[in-house]
Amino acid sequence: MSIPRFLDIEYCQTDDALFPVAMAWSLADGQMKTVVIAPEEAWLPDDGDLGDVDLLYLEEQGVPLLELVQELHQDLPDQTVYVDGIDPDEILIDLIFSAVSQDAPFEIAPVSELITGIDRDTLEDRRRQLMFDEGLETQLPENGVYALLMLAQEEGLLADL
Repeated sequence: MSIPRFLDIEYCQTDDALFPVAMAWSLADGQMKTVVIAPEEAWLPDDGDLGDVDLLYLEEQGVPLLELVQELHQDLPDQTVYVDGIDPDEILIDLIFSAVSQDAPFEIAPVSELITGIDRDTLEDRRRQLMFDEGLETQLPENGVYALLMLAQEEGLLADL
């Protein structure tokens, strides 16, 4: 059975900026990768206000976009990648790939297109409940991916991980 792929992106959003700061995605074997993302200078607001985001941390620990794009091309070629459907994931993916003048090698779809027997609101409630039950911090993208994997497993869409 082919395991669906999942992705979650954490991001900075202020009045003047929207950009990704961390990302996690699942692989064909159900494992996950997670990275902190070094922001492009063009993404940063002129006033320097990033809210709670630590720019120095992102610059020092973040993966350069070219490396991230290479990993995504390697890990998710020609895939449909499912997201929770509540974040601006498509915009964030476009930002990442347009910064290096490439197209994403995958399509993004909300998890509601994969799990069709449950309405979108109930699915989101279930995802949040899983995160709460498992004690998962919602701001970590790997936890978002894990919750989506658990939902898919509950629905019989993947073998026991």
